[in-house]
Amino acid sequence: MTTFPLSQIDELKQSLQDKGVKYAMASYVDMHGVIKGKFVPLAHLGQMLRGSELYTGAALDGVPQQISDNEVAAMPDPASATQCSWNRSLAWFASDLYLDGKPFDACSRGILKRQTEAAAEMGYSFNLGIETEFFLYKDTPDGGFAPLSDRDTAAKPCYDPRLLMDNLPVIDELVEAMNEMGWGVYSFDHEDANGQFETDFKYSDALTMADRFVFFRMMANEIARKHGAFATFMPKPSAQRTGSGAHYNMSLADLASGKNLFEVDGEDPHGCGVTPLAYHFIAGVLKHAKAICAVIAPTVNSYKRLIRKGAMSGSTWAPVFVCYGNNNRTNMLRIPSQGARVECRAADIGCNPYLGAAMILAAGLEGVREKLEPGQPHRENMYDYSEKDVADMGIETLPRTLSEAIDAFEADPLSRQVFGDAMYQAFVDYKRDEWNAYHTHVSDWEIQRYLKFF
Repeated sequence: MTTFPLSQIDELKQSLQDKGVKYAMASYVDMHGVIKGKFVPLAHLGQMLRGSELYTGAALDGVPQQISDNEVAAMPDPASATQCSWNRSLAWFASDLYLDGKPFDACSRGILKRQTEAAAEMGYSFNLGIETEFFLYKDTPDGGFAPLSDRDTAAKPCYDPRLLMDNLPVIDELVEAMNEMGWGVYSFDHEDANGQFETDFKYSDALTMADRFVFFRMMANEIARKHGAFATFMPKPSAQRTGSGAHYNMSLADLASGKNLFEVDGEDPHGCGVTPLAYHFIAGVLKHAKAICAVIAPTVNSYKRLIRKGAMSGSTWAPVFVCYGNNNRTNMLRIPSQGARVECRAADIGCNPYLGAAMILAAGLEGVREKLEPGQPHRENMYDYSEKDVADMGIETLPRTLSEAIDAFEADPLSRQVFGDAMYQAFVDYKRDEWNAYHTHVSDWEIQRYLKFF
């Protein structure tokens, strides 16, 4: 375990106390990327930073332990200390899990750190920006839910400033908090579905971005509650509207200089605005795309989003095929018009960002090591092709269900390599149970369609 100098602890404690902080949270995530933790009075910050807070893993999803096992300890990262804007008496710390004094193999944050360390051994750092799409809803008297704004009913509400203004009290408080923490919000808007919003903020190293992503979900919900609303990160809460993505915007940088190694300053073999190294990275991600999909689209509901067109008017903006291309939103991997980065559009807002980033990075590094080639880019609308068309072109389809995705995850050796034995098996088992619970449920759609059909 890391030992922090007493002077460093005292300095941090005094800084937090001066800001009005009374309690510190030693926080980590479960398999789903949902924040867990305990609160500690600030007077005990030193003990907390040395791993005083213990957790029974068997009580949680994705901390694969037996009831008889020793507890895991949360080891907070002092650099992650964040005062909570909605309750300034509380400071949040992202933590790694340890077991018996050693890093716990099934810690989500630790799994990502293992891959960033592998990248560092190759001379790279992994930069990541994640777009945050979410819905703001209010509860209704009939037990349902509706967009927070009563007039948010248009068939095409995307970019409507009136609807953004209706929700500005919540969004403004959220953006102010993000900027106060130095996240660098540069854009926010009303998205394509009723009650749906997106915030875009500056990229960071992958670990910091994953920390910010899980904190964002907690923060958005707490701020929304102050305004009589709730934020949902369910990938697709309405069949009639588009779902919420969490597009991963990625690049490798030179570890020594910080230079973006995806930014073209010479050869661009496919004309999409990135370097040969980036194309190797893309090829690795495409090779393992189906297994990756189980991690970045990890729920039954996720696969209601990954369709070309559903009950809504217009398209879903979500990928269907394992392909890449230029500034084309029908590809799984898109290279925006500015170049210098790669966007994975299959990821949704319900993902565990540590596990998702770890899988994508491991796959991309494999592509770099083996100098894999991604083939020709696709600049055309992929939604226009039939499944036979893409099969004839040698293009695979992304998993259509969680069951298909877990089959791919289980069959791909990269999954166990990245997750480790314990987390790999826990993930497969949990997701199989999740699929089976869904598959055996009789839905209202089935009742309405078949009850008096025959």
